[in-house]
This record gives sequence, structure tokens and C-alpha cells, in this order.
Amino acid sequence: MFHNAYGMYSGEEAAVEREIHLLCQRGHEVSVYWRSSAELSHLRLGRLRAFVAGIFAPGSRTAIRGFLEQNAPAIVHFHNLFPLISPSVLPELRKQGIPGVMTVHNYRLVCPNGLHMSKKTLTVCEKCCGGKEYWCILRNCEASMPKSIGYALRNWVARSLRLFLDNVAAYVCLTQFQRQRLICEGFPADRVTVVPNMAEDSYPALDLDDAGTYVGYVGRISPEKGVDKLLAAAKELQSIPFQAAGSYDSTPHLPSCAPKNFRFLGFLDRKVVPQFILGSRFMVLCSTWFEGFPMAVVEAMIMGKAVVASKIGGMPELVDDHVTGLLFEPGNAGDLTEKIRYLWDRPGECRRMGQAGREKALREYSPQKHYERLMAVYEKAITVGPPGWHKANMAGTEFVEFKRKE
Repeated sequence: MFHNAYGMYSGEEAAVEREIHLLCQRGHEVSVYWRSSAELSHLRLGRLRAFVAGIFAPGSRTAIRGFLEQNAPAIVHFHNLFPLISPSVLPELRKQGIPGVMTVHNYRLVCPNGLHMSKKTLTVCEKCCGGKEYWCILRNCEASMPKSIGYALRNWVARSLRLFLDNVAAYVCLTQFQRQRLICEGFPADRVTVVPNMAEDSYPALDLDDAGTYVGYVGRISPEKGVDKLLAAAKELQSIPFQAAGSYDSTPHLPSCAPKNFRFLGFLDRKVVPQFILGSRFMVLCSTWFEGFPMAVVEAMIMGKAVVASKIGGMPELVDDHVTGLLFEPGNAGDLTEKIRYLWDRPGECRRMGQAGREKALREYSPQKHYERLMAVYEKAITVGPPGWHKANMAGTEFVEFKRKE
């Protein structure tokens, strides 16, 4: 399992850790190659090295080569590779005949900043689709020209050298929406499978006698998350308490804009998050970008909480409108206000939707369901092998069977 963490704990890190834990629980031997972008602050010329490594990282490839030779894996499953691991290591998998599976947590394979959003204009942007990464520079999508150039360049190099297309046996998408984005960009449909993130079924369920005392939000508080629209709704609904849990380092001005009925709690230890969710009447996700598969939504569902979410990207696949929650038009503070008012005044409806959400989460996003889906992808990847390989190339090798603990 390969992963380059982002330097701050996120839903993606939680998903990777849960997957590793799940595989170990089921008896698989998992070797982990883990880097963190937090290392950059301790490296000399860290930003420059990150720029270069995202494009070409001979040191990382040497390290990966040794790691693979030492562990002789049946399969390599990687998540984020940027910037310290680098896609330039992928040909090493093909060279050693090891099938690779990639979980696509965002849209980075087709959009340089992974969001399909310009951070300068805060609007959805799809101009880079079709191999036009230069738009990331022309629009300065990272609101930092050096970063925009670096992101565009590393995507162009990876696409031009076919680093993903020629060295990845199977792609794991989190939603059907995401899968269709890859297929439209030329990724083979038969190599792209949907495996949603899983929910921890050990979370406590909703106490039906407790209606909840506030509207809750949990997650990073950054521009693409649309929390400013939640603030606007709170200003219109002065009698309803709101609480938001998550780091707001990238939007330090927001707390000063909050009305009296809105509390910013800052980053919460993940051990405390379940109690925060349980204390809410319902949870809100107000993103203005396409989203991947936000763990906050799944965790709310497994704990029996209704969810109000923006109708964008794959969100309608998670939240069934008027069944497990309500959908509103993304970026429309007025529509969000109406949906919040409607649910807040109907605690019985919140419970009904929350129970339906819990049933869906247990059925669709349980660890067992996730394991079955993941194993199907692994078996297919091992059978097919690296792209372009014939099965005969893998005959007689030791890594075609899963290694299990004694």
C-alpha cells in the first residue's frame, strides 16, 4: 500500500488507514510505503524538491524498487502519489511484473489541482479536460502561479508519458460520477470500478429519544466546501444553533463573519467526532466542488443522522433526496436555508431519514461489502496483470497468490 499523506489529517487518510486495518483483519500481509507532505517543511528547498519530485523522482523510484524486491507483493495498491512518491515510480511496477491498483480519491488524473475548481474564482472549472492542462496556468487555478505551473506540468508529463494508463491494471473510483469522468477522458471502462469508501459499523447508532440540539458540519473548512453559504443560512435562521468542526486555517476570516448562533469549534480529535455528530439534529455538507466520497456523510449515515447535501458530483449517489436526507442547489444559500428550516422543524422526519441512511450505510458501505468489492478488483488485476501483459508473462511467479499471515 503506497500513500503520500497531505500533511494534515483528512478523510482520505482515514479511508486509507481503515483499508489497511481491514486487510490485516482479514489475514492479509500488508506492507505500507507511507510519505507525508509534512516532510517538506523539514527538507532543504522543500518546495522546489516537491516541484521536481512530482514530475521525476529517481530517488523515490530507487526506494520503491528496493521496497518491492524486499516484499515481493502480489499486488500494489496506491492512493495519492503527489508530490514525494511521484507517478514516475509506476514503470517500476510494470518492470517487475506487479499489477497496480489505484484508488482515485479526487479528480487529479484529469484536473491538475484535483478539484475541478479554480481557487482564484471559486467556480467549477473543466477547461483542463481533454489534455489541456495549460488552462491551470492561464487561469492560475491554484491562486499561486508557481503552484499552478507545477501542477499543470506534472499532469502533462504523467499524461504524455502514459504513466497511469500503461502501468495501472485497475482504477478504483468512489462514485459512478467519478468513474464516468475518467472514462470520458480516455481511461478504459473495463479497468475502472466503483468501490465506495466504507463506514465503521462499530459507531454508535442514534438514540431515538434525542432530537439533537444543533445543525452540524464536520470537515475541513476551505473555500470549496461552501461553509460561507452555511453562515449565510445561519444568519437567516437566528433561532437555530449551528456548530462546525474542522480546521479553518485556509479561511481564517470566517469566524469573524459568523452570527451569534454559529460556533466554530476548530479541529476535533477524531475520537470526539462521533459524539459531535450524535449531538446534531442533522448534518450538512455544502460543497461547491464535485467532491469525492466525504467520510463525514457516511459517518453521519451510519450513526442514523439525516444529511443535507449540495446536489453536485457524486453526492446524489450518497444522499437519496427525501429518503436519507435533502439535496439543495450548490452555492444557493437561499435553497440551503429552506432545506435546513424544513428539517429542523421536523425532528420526526430527521429520525426517519436518519434510520433510512443507517440502513443504506450498513447495506452498501459496510466493511464486509467493501472487502468483497476490493477483493474482486484485486483478483481481476492479478488475473489480467499490468496493462499490455499477457497472462503467460505471470505464469510461474510467486506473487500471483495473496500472501496471508500464518
